[in-house]
This record gives sequence, structure tokens and C-alpha cells, in this order.
Amino acid sequence: MNQIYWMLDLIPDAVLSGLYWAIIIAGITGVLAGWLGKWIPFYGNYVKVLQPLGIVLLVLGVWLRGGYDTEMAWRERVSKLEAAVKIAEEKSQQTNTVIQEKIVEKTKIIKEKGKTQIEYIDRVIKEKEEVKIFIEKCPIPQDIIIEHNKAVDMNNAAERPKK
Repeated sequence: MNQIYWMLDLIPDAVLSGLYWAIIIAGITGVLAGWLGKWIPFYGNYVKVLQPLGIVLLVLGVWLRGGYDTEMAWRERVSKLEAAVKIAEEKSQQTNTVIQEKIVEKTKIIKEKGKTQIEYIDRVIKEKEEVKIFIEKCPIPQDIIIEHNKAVDMNNAAERPKK
């Protein structure tokens, strides 16, 4: 059955629509001619052929027209969904731009926090008397190591390439 629709799909839609209506009209004409032919004397011999042929053409025409209308309804749905997908893709591009801007802003914040950690180490911890004594004796206190590691971790997170 799909082969029939495939072959009919090669014919332009306007021609197919007209063809289906012509089949339906021919079927209706055949049924009416068969019904009226009973009362026409010279036409009575063809009634036995015209009425069944008219019924077959009418059923075939309605069946083909129904398939055609269904196909057109699906094509319309597909075109609406394609338009919706296009709109969604445009919104996605806009959202991606916003996300990129947020990532850049977060990277800036991370770098600034790393700088403030380093400044904290340089300014506050070095000024403590305990630190000066430890620096003179050469062992490094745990506070400096922890703060230094925090600063390094923040800088590494900011400079890491995005995948």
C-alpha cells in the first residue's frame, strides 16, 4: 500500500486532489445513473454494470480522498513542529550565550578570590609575630600552608580549560 502512496506522491497535490474529486463525482454519477436507469427503457441493460461500478468508484474515491486529507494533516503537523524546533534552537543559542557570560563572570570571581587569598597571606599572616619567629627559624606554620594551598586551588580551577 505504501508503494501506491509513494507513486501518488510524485504527482503534484493539486492534480491529486482534482483526481480524487473526479473519481468521487464519477462514482456518484454512476450510482445515480444506475438508480435512474431502471425507468429508462433503452438504458436498463447498462444498469447492472453502472450501479456496481459507481459504488466501487465512490468507495475508492472516498478512501483515496481520506488518505490524502490525512497526509495533508500530518504534513501540517510536521511543519508546525519544525517551526517549533527552529524557535527552540534560537532560544537555545540565546541561552548558551547567557551561560557563556556567566562562566566568564565566575572565572573572574574565582581569580579575584585567589588574589585576595594571596594578599591575605602576604599582608595578614606575615605581620603576625608568631609567623615572623617561624620564618626566622625556617619551619612553615600550618596556617600559611593551608592558605597557600587554597589560593593555588582557586587559581587552578580558574585556569583549567573547559571541555
